[in-house]
Amino acid sequence: MVRGTVTYNHVLGRWIMERMIMMRWMGILLLGLAACQEPLDLALPSADEIESYYAYQGRLDAELSGNVATVRVGQDAQQLRRGGSLWAKVGPYIFLFTEETHQLFEDFPGLAGVRIVTTVGDAEVASVLLARDELSEVLWRRGMNIAGQARRDGTKRVTLMSDLVRWGEQHTEFEYNPRYTSQR
Repeated sequence: MVRGTVTYNHVLGRWIMERMIMMRWMGILLLGLAACQEPLDLALPSADEIESYYAYQGRLDAELSGNVATVRVGQDAQQLRRGGSLWAKVGPYIFLFTEETHQLFEDFPGLAGVRIVTTVGDAEVASVLLARDELSEVLWRRGMNIAGQARRDGTKRVTLMSDLVRWGEQHTEFEYNPRYTSQR
């Protein structure tokens, strides 16, 4: 009986040793595979590159703060007087949910977010921040569709502007200047 126990322990010890050697080789192989992957390009755009993505006739400035692109867009004061708080709120979303912003995220994987700030003169009207991972491809298409309809038909159908504000508030961090957005 003693002899059988020794044989069993010997077989068990050998089996454990073989598994340990196999696991060690698998670990080395996995490390080797990980080292062969392409390094992720986390390049960030310059302010000029950010500006080049957006075609706008008015005042538009861009800067990079950390890994967040900030785009400042001048909004017409007349527009705000006529459109009131809704136009003050919708301004940044008109620029945010666009192919340009989507392409900026695609071209610069290191970019964590895009902030759009609308201004009248030196006063900030509204500021919205969209994080890179907030929207899936399907949600990006939906957001661009809502914004496109608001740009095209929003002056005729004001509810399209309200829809865009509601969509934007669900997917961004936003801040509105009460001077322009409080109900009078």
